[in-house]
Formats: sequence, structure tokens, C-alpha cells
Amino acid sequence: MQASLFLIPVTLGETDHRRVLPEYNREVILGIKHFVVENLRSARRFLKKTDPAIVIDELTFYELNKHTSPEDVAGYLAPLAKGESVGVISEAGCPAVADPGADVVAIAQRKGYPVVPLVGPSSILMAVMASGFNGQSFAFHGYLPIDAGERTAMLKKLEGRIYTENQTQLFIETPYRNNKLVEDLLRTCRPSTKLCIASDITCDSEYIRTKSVKDWGGKLPDLSKKPTIFLIYK
Repeated sequence: MQASLFLIPVTLGETDHRRVLPEYNREVILGIKHFVVENLRSARRFLKKTDPAIVIDELTFYELNKHTSPEDVAGYLAPLAKGESVGVISEAGCPAVADPGADVVAIAQRKGYPVVPLVGPSSILMAVMASGFNGQSFAFHGYLPIDAGERTAMLKKLEGRIYTENQTQLFIETPYRNNKLVEDLLRTCRPSTKLCIASDITCDSEYIRTKSVKDWGGKLPDLSKKPTIFLIYK
């Protein structure tokens, strides 16, 4: 196998990895000794679940988060120059999508190293799939502003795009603030605007529903501490 930077998806929760990850991913993982990871503990746990025979102490881990310097990130690719593959593991879902893994991928591309994305669950794509909204044009905005005034202004701006550009708008919130975000959505958006709430995707507690803002009134689920994606469309 050619030495490459492999982007290795993980489960979105406590889902059995066999439900959402192909066997080929396990075969690739077994051939890698160097891993760039967002979270050391969760990455080690994921690898052991993938194959209990993996000896963690024989692997080398490089931590990548918002505090990692660009110089350190570049050094993480040193094994590739020696003909050894490197794997990138996010804390949940697909690496480099709403994830710091994008930084190491950008360096690999500049240096001309092969970058191989593996198949796995993307909460963003799966939410679009299940929403019934426009899948031809959509935009993911990550976290909205925390300040109340700025958040309201952003929600109005994004809602405007669904009507002027026919574009589905997606965003997320820190799980413990999910319920507050839904309240802001119902207060700010037009009654006819459609809101899809996609929570715990691929997990046993998965909840994905689309209703108008008007119809959501008084019928909201408790989303506290649950990873959730919010989508709006006309």
C-alpha cells in the first residue's frame, strides 16, 4: 500500500462501528503506526474497538487541536517522507470536516503526499439527506455567535439566504445550549420557515424531524447534552 495520509472516520456516538464503517477501514488501520488525533483517549478507545488485537503501545500519536502550532502540525507528516502512512482521527465523524484535521490535510496537499478519505458517517451530510431540504445547494456555518444580538442578526441573515438563494442552511451549538438555540430560532424565524432538528444521528436515540417553525411551537424535544445539527429551509 502506498504511503498516504488516511482520513479515518469514527462513529458519531456509542454506535457499533460495524453499523457505519466498512471492513476496509479496519484493514487500512491495521497497516498504520502513526496517528494524528483530536483526542488521545477517544482515538485509542476507537482503535481498540476496531480491532482488540491492536497494541496501543506500539503506535505513535500526535495530538491536533486548536492549540497545536503550525510547526508541530507539519512535523506530524514526517513518517510520510520515510514511506510510512499516517492516519487522521477526529473525535467524532469525518476528519477535516468541521474539524482541525483540515490543517494537516492542507499541509499534505502542499507537499504532494497522497490523501485518502475513507468512507464513514458525516452528520452534516446525513442531516441534509434526512431533512427533505435542498441537497443541491447547502451551507454549513458551524457555531453561531453567542451574543444574543449577533445571533439574532445571523439567524435573520441565514434565513434570508434560504429564500433568496434557495440554499439550505446548517449550523450547530454546544449541546448544553441546544434548547436555547431552538428557542431563538422559533422567536426569530418566519412561521412558515422549515426547521429540521437532527440529533444523535446513527445512535439508538436518533431523532430527526422536519416541521415549520409554527408547528414546532410547544412541541420541542429536550436536546440538552445531545449532539444536534439544525437546518432551515423554505
